[in-house]
Amino acid sequence: MQKNDNQESTQEEEAVPGMQQLLDNPFMLLFLGVMFPTVFYILWGIMEIISIPAVK
Repeated sequence: MQKNDNQESTQEEEAVPGMQQLLDNPFMLLFLGVMFPTVFYILWGIMEIISIPAVK
C-alpha cells in the first residue's frame, strides 16, 4: 500500500505545464485574443502610414 500512496503523492506534486495553465485560463485567452489582433493592426497601420510617399 505504501507504494501506491507514494505514487499518488508524486502525481499530485507534479508541476502543471505552462501551456496547460494558459489554455485552462479563459480570461488569459480572452486577453490574448483581443491583444494580438489589436497590436497586429496597429503595427500594420503604422507601416501603411510610413509607406505613403511625402508630398513635394
